[in-house]
Amino acid sequence: MTTFRYRLRWIALLSMAVPFAFQTPLTAQKVDWQADELASPFPAALSEPQLIEQLRSSTPEGKAVACKQLSIYGSKDAVPELAKLLSDPQLSSWSRIALEAIPDPSADEALVEAAKKLTGDLLVGTINSLGARRSPQAIDVLAERLSEADEDVASAAAVALGKIGGSPAVHALHQAYERASPAVRSAIAEGGILCAERFLAEGERDKAVEVYDLVRSADVPEQRILEATRGAILARGPQGIPLLVEQLKSPDKKRFQFALSTARELSGADVTAALTAQMSAAAPERAALIVVALGDQKGAALPPAVLQAARKGDEQVRLAAIGVVGRLGDVSSVSSLLEIAADSDAELSQAAKSALAGLPGKKVDADIASRLSAAKGKSQVVLIELVGARRINAIADLVKALNHRDKAIRSAALTALGATAGPKDLKILISQVIDGKNAADKEFAERALQTASIRMPDREATAAELAAAMPRARAATKASMLKILGAMGGPNALESIAAAANAGDGELQDVGTRVLGEWSTPDAAPHLHKIAGSDHKFKTRALRGYLRIARQLDLPDDQRIDMCRKALKLAERAEERKLALDALKKCPSAESVELASALIDDADVRDNAVEVAIFIGEKIKDTDPAAAKSAGEKALEAAPQGELADRARALSSP
Repeated sequence: MTTFRYRLRWIALLSMAVPFAFQTPLTAQKVDWQADELASPFPAALSEPQLIEQLRSSTPEGKAVACKQLSIYGSKDAVPELAKLLSDPQLSSWSRIALEAIPDPSADEALVEAAKKLTGDLLVGTINSLGARRSPQAIDVLAERLSEADEDVASAAAVALGKIGGSPAVHALHQAYERASPAVRSAIAEGGILCAERFLAEGERDKAVEVYDLVRSADVPEQRILEATRGAILARGPQGIPLLVEQLKSPDKKRFQFALSTARELSGADVTAALTAQMSAAAPERAALIVVALGDQKGAALPPAVLQAARKGDEQVRLAAIGVVGRLGDVSSVSSLLEIAADSDAELSQAAKSALAGLPGKKVDADIASRLSAAKGKSQVVLIELVGARRINAIADLVKALNHRDKAIRSAALTALGATAGPKDLKILISQVIDGKNAADKEFAERALQTASIRMPDREATAAELAAAMPRARAATKASMLKILGAMGGPNALESIAAAANAGDGELQDVGTRVLGEWSTPDAAPHLHKIAGSDHKFKTRALRGYLRIARQLDLPDDQRIDMCRKALKLAERAEERKLALDALKKCPSAESVELASALIDDADVRDNAVEVAIFIGEKIKDTDPAAAKSAGEKALEAAPQGELADRARALSSP
């Protein structure tokens, strides 16, 4: 199974072949290999014997392709010919790709023999392949290479020994440490850490701890010491907690941060207790980070100390603790968070509200709802806000709060109703908008009604209910309800708005035409066109709204052209004619170029018309050369000089 997975890895890598350059040693010329020369390995183009023969006789690029195929289909039979390429600077990496994948000890032997003879980059690559194959028989030759003067070779050998692992590899690394240069010592430490990881994965904790401790005490870069310290803590299990605490207490910021990340990999009461103790003793900026680490532990439940830290103490620590309570808390955390949410400190209060909004479970919803009827003051406001944020069904209590003398409570109740009211409750909000006694609540009531209306599952029925209520509303309230209908959209809302826009009330005409002009679907166009063609006070606005639909919405070309034609008949100002020209650019055709060309004689929009006529002509010159030529000729007559003239001349030429 391991071999199969290993080959799948090479299949994935090699199937992503891209063009690259191959340096030929004799001519020093670059030969580009295209991706099709390194085609997909499924299926093999040649049998293994044929591929082996290709290694003997083909061109360098042909040999590389053969190596690629053999990395998937090769066996021990291919090893001798692949081994010959390990000393070839051009093909060594390709041969190693195949040798790394072939599941036979002979591939290890070939790489070991090459590692005894090669030098420089070729040797480094071969050593890397031995590490990738985790070849135990390579330990002796790798141990010898640890003393190489070439630091790249010695470092590669150290890391490869780490990948192979086992006591012989550890012994070789330990023996080489004293005489190694600083750069190689870092690689030896890396190799040691890799060996320790293998020991730990195989259940040999004592051996892993011993190696980790050797690296921790060595004269190697700090990063290696930190990596070994992490491993030593994890390998020791519960006995590693004192070492973790030592790092948490360190004045070194890197060690402290490393300890926090390591703590997140641990779980259990012992490590929770240790972190809790350090949280209490640490400076606020560190304590806040420890609190977050407590919350990030695997399978963490909410530690009581974190809930306590959320209640009092340094604000920085409290904010961090509140965030953890929000992630790990349950119904038992509600009381504490509600108390904080009523705090005069705005930041703490908001953090607690966010935590309460995020606490999971129906029990939390029930607890919040049960507190609402008896709550007073700021606590009542917080609970009402939570009812809205969590979408808790508490309509009766919210309706009762609408009559409270405190504006903050009434406003919160209206907002919560907007978030929670169902179809049967919509009349409550309509009544608040139309019949509300407190003028100060008007804005909140209208916003709540809009929020609720948009939420309703049947918007058409909702729009009909709003429209039916409008006659008993004051003019200003009707205008507000028109805006709500506009936010909802739909046929019923559109008809109500169109009726208001054509009514005799100036304020409703104003709002209605504005809402129609911003409508998000093309079905508002006929209403706008009708207003634009009348003596309506806002006919210019209606025409612009009509042209906005033509310019911005997704329409069939024939509909867009028809709208532009109708708009141009009504346009009394140059600004609207320019908007129509802009819309025509979206639907290049003989009809649109004809409309644009007709405006070239209009002195107020001549320049725009010339540019649009040329633009459309260029788009249709292949499909309708006659129309394009006609547009070019008329444009050239109007603009005989300049860049536009050159483009027009190109259109009008045969």
